[in-house]
Amino acid sequence: MALLNLGIVAHVDAGKTSLTERLLYEAGAVARPGSVDEGTTRTDSMELERRRGITIRAAVTSISLGELTVNLLDTPGHPDFIAEVERSLAVLDAAVLVVSAVEGVQPQTVAIWRALRRIGVPTMVFVNKVDRRGAGADRVVTQLRQRLAACPVPLTTVTGQGERAARVRTAGFGTEAVVAAVAEADDTIADRWLTGERVRARDVRRALRRGVRHGRLTPVVYGSAITGAGVPELRRTLSSLLPHSAEPRPHSDGPVPHSAEPHPHSAALRPYGDGPVPHDSDGPRPHSDGPVPHGAGSDGPAAGTVFAVDRDDHGRRVWMRLWSGRLSVRDRVRLSGAAPQTVTQIAVSEPGGVLVRPSAVAGQIAAVRGLSARIGQHVGEPPRRHLYRFPPPTRQALVEPVDPAQRLALFAGLAELADEDPLVDLRLDEQQSQAVIRLHGEVQKEVIAALLEDRYGVRVRFSGTLTACIERVTGTAEAVDRVKEHGNPYLAGIGLRVEAGHDVTFHPGIEPGRLPPAFVAATEQGVRAALRQGPHGWPVTDCTVTMTSSQYWPRQSRPHQKFDKSISSVAADFRNLAQVVVTAALSRAGTRVCEPVERFDVNLPRHLADTVSALLGRHGAVIHDGVVTGGERAGGYLELTGTLPSARIPGVVAALPDLTGGEAVLTAHFDHYAPVPGDRPPRLPRRGPDPGDREEWFRAVAR
Repeated sequence: MALLNLGIVAHVDAGKTSLTERLLYEAGAVARPGSVDEGTTRTDSMELERRRGITIRAAVTSISLGELTVNLLDTPGHPDFIAEVERSLAVLDAAVLVVSAVEGVQPQTVAIWRALRRIGVPTMVFVNKVDRRGAGADRVVTQLRQRLAACPVPLTTVTGQGERAARVRTAGFGTEAVVAAVAEADDTIADRWLTGERVRARDVRRALRRGVRHGRLTPVVYGSAITGAGVPELRRTLSSLLPHSAEPRPHSDGPVPHSAEPHPHSAALRPYGDGPVPHDSDGPRPHSDGPVPHGAGSDGPAAGTVFAVDRDDHGRRVWMRLWSGRLSVRDRVRLSGAAPQTVTQIAVSEPGGVLVRPSAVAGQIAAVRGLSARIGQHVGEPPRRHLYRFPPPTRQALVEPVDPAQRLALFAGLAELADEDPLVDLRLDEQQSQAVIRLHGEVQKEVIAALLEDRYGVRVRFSGTLTACIERVTGTAEAVDRVKEHGNPYLAGIGLRVEAGHDVTFHPGIEPGRLPPAFVAATEQGVRAALRQGPHGWPVTDCTVTMTSSQYWPRQSRPHQKFDKSISSVAADFRNLAQVVVTAALSRAGTRVCEPVERFDVNLPRHLADTVSALLGRHGAVIHDGVVTGGERAGGYLELTGTLPSARIPGVVAALPDLTGGEAVLTAHFDHYAPVPGDRPPRLPRRGPDPGDREEWFRAVAR
């Protein structure tokens, strides 16, 4: 059976979860569609998701469309979870972008569209809520051109917009409107159409499939997830126009071909009123160089990407998309350079649910047990375009339990969440009994709080939310501490040099064999621990620390006794002293506090350019460029790009709607760190003993 891993993506409240529920209902997977308002949706399983009516974690469910199995990924729509969306997009074959016919293209719509284009995911648009008052399907198509610079191809028409009885009808591939839209991106169709030559519907359909696969054309279907209008047309589009995964054949002896067409005798998959169409010569190839993800069949080494981690009643599960090969129970697999691990159970997402199977093959999505993988790790060699990077968080806050007696339970729960998800950037200070979380947005606080309460029974509060800055070394300096000198209580001597570098790099620097490896490793641990809090309290990054000298007392004992720690150096001596020495070197070298700066794009009508530019300037933005999108004939929208400190973004976002009547759409993502202007940079209160105060440190961290 052919497979399609399909993402349902949208701005929050555009109706993507309702559309997922409607597709489940139409496929017979549920007796009635779940309701977001009533908290009865199948994909929103977290209590917070049901309470807020928003999707927070990507969820997987499966349906059958004739001979096609569709794995549906319902992804978050809130801006705070764009990273969650992007890592889900990386495992898709195609996506449906849901846009409200009432609200139209919204800020998160733009952000998701750009992510889809960047990753190379073939996409169609479902214009939802045509039954709602104020619906304007044609207006949305215009916005797709102007704001997304897309080339939309409406495949349906709608009558009775804004009414509960709104109806959707199919526009055949041979109609003038469809041919004209496809001709915009296909030279062959354009030549025939402009010269008056007859253009066959099957040729238009093939050109449309090519355009979708290469990101040049975007099919558009109108409808309503609540009433079901337009959903049959959407189902046919999924089956006949979007590229599929490799067809998994558990007992195949050779490469598995792609199923590029629906079954010709399946009514549910029959193309738009043009009769069955044989396999297209331009269909996906197993070794295509295009942007469409292809599996290589069940033969060959397994390759897969971890895109989610969760826990159920039986423990931890790793959700993985397989790109090639076969993964079986008891297989030993290596994850991104880690030691081999044994697969203990595999459950495959199928129309009947997530079912335990002996193996999973290319194209399938499986929940795997026995692997301690984190999101973003890989088995084997996945397609290069599916690798992604997590942006650094730009906010941070202190997390405290409401009941102080639950502090240890809080620490354990946070550590487990951080182990699952790289987006949970946790800094624990056990000495001060404090936990600091670095955040991507305010709603992420609610998610973490809900998970801690639901899973671990710990209620928490957040305080001291700040912009997450860093410190960078500005000079080069060295510090040395010797055994039993200047109050050094440790049986260790260390010399360290600090200078600017890339990331945080530690070099032993001394002759091989001069210092036991365990002591070198302990020194590096101490250095990295100290760099978590620089002279101003922020993490120190982009520096190189080199060990320039060392002393230690060899392992020895008193007569007729066992090993005596009081006269022998141990790893803790180097770990503790390294923090004192590197802090002294940092103080001499100097550091500069840097704040996160985001790259923004503002899409707006041209007549508002001066007004918005003035607003951006007042907030400290640097405008780099202004480009007309959608073409002059499409209304001449302007795309302003530039950079702006992260701390100023909320002020701009809050002011734009009233200033522009909701016409301007701003999206932003982390770009770089820049020095904080002025001579009074922000300081972060130190957590724990200060290694810069030798007496306090030696007293608090005794040998």
